[in-house]
Amino acid sequence: MAKPRKKQPSRTVQVSCNKCREPLYKYRKGGKGALVKCFVERIVEDHTQATGICPSCGQEFARETMIRGAPAYKMVGGKVRVK
Repeated sequence: MAKPRKKQPSRTVQVSCNKCREPLYKYRKGGKGALVKCFVERIVEDHTQATGICPSCGQEFARETMIRGAPAYKMVGGKVRVK
């Protein structure tokens, strides 16, 4: 299987908790679809203390996984918003 591209996308998006609007990540997103997964190497700023848990409300928004041989976070549907 193919790995994610080495050249990072130029567009950055703000990923926040859908429940309490707390900022979680600043992420380099490619494409124009919904945010389904976050590759760890593309996260520019990380505002979380625990992996996949919102620091403000404690809600789980992502699970740690390996996608195409690269570490990533798989987003739980409806738990995050992207701006």
